Amino acid sequence: MSERIAVELGPTQETLLIPLLGRAEATTKHSGLIDDPKAVEIVEQLDYDFSKWQGARSLLGASLRTRMFDRWVETFLAESPTGTVVELGCGLNTRFERTDNGRARWFELDLPDAIELRRHFFTDADRRTMVAGSLLDDDWFEIVAATDGPWLFVAEAVLIYLDGDDVRSTMTRLADRFTPMTLAFDTADQHMVDSQGSHDAMRHMSQDSWFTWACDDPREIDHWGTGLRLIESKTFLDADATIIEQLPLPIRLATRYAPFLLRRGAAHYKLNLATNGAH
Repeated sequence: MSERIAVELGPTQETLLIPLLGRAEATTKHSGLIDDPKAVEIVEQLDYDFSKWQGARSLLGASLRTRMFDRWVETFLAESPTGTVVELGCGLNTRFERTDNGRARWFELDLPDAIELRRHFFTDADRRTMVAGSLLDDDWFEIVAATDGPWLFVAEAVLIYLDGDDVRSTMTRLADRFTPMTLAFDTADQHMVDSQGSHDAMRHMSQDSWFTWACDDPREIDHWGTGLRLIESKTFLDADATIIEQLPLPIRLATRYAPFLLRRGAAHYKLNLATNGAH
C-alpha cells in the first residue's frame, strides 16, 4: 500500500474535508444522491482521522447542498455551453467530473495549501486550470477574464467563512470586473452562526474555522451597491424533486407530507443565486 498523503491545511481550509467525506459516504452507500468514486479514492489516501464526523447528519446536508449547486451549474452550461465556471474555494470538489459538458472553461481557485493538496489528485488540462489565490485578492482576475465569459462563480460553503465587509468587497470586485456574471453562494443566519458549538461537524473544529458572516435575509445584497441582485434563494426543502427522491425515506416522507416539521430548521440556511446581467 502506498504511503498516505499528509493533510497540512489552515483551520478554515480543513473544513473542505467535511463535504469530501459526505460525498464519499453517499457514494459507498449507493444512495443515488451523488456518485463520486474520486471522493472515495481521496478519503482512502489521506492521512487524516475522519472518524469524528462519521454518522454526522450534516454529511448528508453537505452532499444535498453540492447536488443543488451542481444543478445551477448544469443550468448555466445548458444556456451558455462555452461559458466559464469558476469554483471559488474549490477544496477537493469534483464538480468538473460531475457536470462538465466538454466545451466550457473551468477554473478552480483556492488558497495555496488547499491547491497543493488538490494537486495530489487532480491535474490541469486544456479547459481546466487550478489557481492558487485568495478571494480577497485580484491577482487571479486577468486569467479568468481572458475567457470572455459569461461567467458563473460558484462559492459553495465559502463566503460564510468571511466577515460581512469582506463578503461585500468580494461581490463588488467580481461584479465590477466580470459582466455578465452569476454568483452561486450560500448563507447562514445569525442563529446558525451562533450555534456552531452544537453543530455535529463544526463542533469538532477549531473556532478559528467557524462561520463568520451571518445573513438573516439574502435579499439584503440587493441594497449593498455591489452591482449584483438576487434572482433565486432556496432552502434544502426547495431542492428539485429528482434530488429529494434520493434522500433517506424518512426525510422524503417528511418533505412530502409534513414539510412544516422541517421548515423552521431549513430556514436558517439558504442557497442563493445573484447576477449582474439580464435575467
